[in-house]
Amino acid sequence: MMVLKNATILVIDDDVDVLTALRLLLKPLVKEVVTEKNPSNIASQIERTSYDIIILDMNFNGLVNTGNEGIFWLNKIRKQKPETSVILMTAYADIDLAIRGLKEGASDFLMKPWKNEKIVETITTILSQKKSQNTQKKQFNSNTVEIIGNSDVMTDVFTKLKKVAPTDANVLILGENGTGKDLIARALHDNSNRKHQPFVKVDVGALTESLFESELFGYKKGAFTDAREDRKGRFEAAHGGTLFLDEIGNISLAQQARLLTVLQNRHVTPLGSNTSIPIDIRLVCATNIDPQILADEKKFRKDLIYRINTVDIIAPPLRDRGTDITELAHHFVTLYAEKYNKSPFSFDSGFISKLKNHDFPGNVRELQYVLERAVIMTDGSVLKPEDLVFSSIERPSSATSITTKSLNLDDLEKNAILNVLEKNKGNVSKSAKELGITRAALYRRLEKYEL
Repeated sequence: MMVLKNATILVIDDDVDVLTALRLLLKPLVKEVVTEKNPSNIASQIERTSYDIIILDMNFNGLVNTGNEGIFWLNKIRKQKPETSVILMTAYADIDLAIRGLKEGASDFLMKPWKNEKIVETITTILSQKKSQNTQKKQFNSNTVEIIGNSDVMTDVFTKLKKVAPTDANVLILGENGTGKDLIARALHDNSNRKHQPFVKVDVGALTESLFESELFGYKKGAFTDAREDRKGRFEAAHGGTLFLDEIGNISLAQQARLLTVLQNRHVTPLGSNTSIPIDIRLVCATNIDPQILADEKKFRKDLIYRINTVDIIAPPLRDRGTDITELAHHFVTLYAEKYNKSPFSFDSGFISKLKNHDFPGNVRELQYVLERAVIMTDGSVLKPEDLVFSSIERPSSATSITTKSLNLDDLEKNAILNVLEKNKGNVSKSAKELGITRAALYRRLEKYEL
């Protein structure tokens, strides 16, 4: 029953008696039970708080299409919070509809009238399964920060990590600054057969021509003026483990040639020595340089690319990660609230909307700093849109950002919807009225733009 004690549950039903009965049943058993009569408030409810389970009625009075309301709201929840489990509540006549709900992502369904033992059993089973899945997912944690994400692009990253990590294949990690390339490199090591051996990181892009060989390959006493003792290079220090060469795209052609020789021969010769040292390393490299630039032989040797790039992993930019922004926001706010000894925070309805409307050219790193500042500067326990201050240091990305400068009609419409929703704190009815469209038409557009 331990999984129940830490659970947060949202119950959505337009029957007040049902809400009261479930609240009375579950309140003594779980951490928190929230009830909601109006399904239009679902979006704002799940933005403010991350629920473990949502119990959702399948029929509401006259909203959307009679008999399919539950499916409609299930899809909305799945898009907004794919990590949240949904239990459908249905009458005997709706069994076929409930089965359809299972196919579209619901975790289970309950019959009305229900048996209390059945509800508790169903919730406990789902929570136990989620705990088991989370344990498996945490195999991709680094030693310091967890890799967080449930978006499709991050699922692809996790799949590649799972396949590649146990091997000795050389890996090239591609991605913009701030996307978490360091974390991916660390996760590759932590989940490899070399995890108990050294993990050595070198920012090769910051090494001068003179330091490159001495740092990577080491030197003997007297090899140059300041060489007062023997020193191991990073290749030798990583022997048996993983060597992570960051910003590999910034090294010169001469440095590339020297590196290639070492990788081919699997031996290093320290400066001032005539004796080569065998090395056994797993090589991981990373760069923020566009792959097309790397393909230019005038800037990067193709034979080196083939050597370091047995498998590539692309760290996706934050703007492509959809609902991950919400999950990351909860994670960082909780982290910094603990760090600065502040009480737990909740989110105002417009807070997440403002985050999602920002392009984040600095990616996860920028999000992290923005939220740290918000936690430090905010009075009270509710984070509001005005608490988010974005740095002018980061220049907007040229990639597919949606701004008011865009003249694309879809972009303009999406931007208008986001602005109005933020202004009305997520209230769909008010927003639809202000936009001059029906509530159903607004729901269709929210679904179209995956908002």
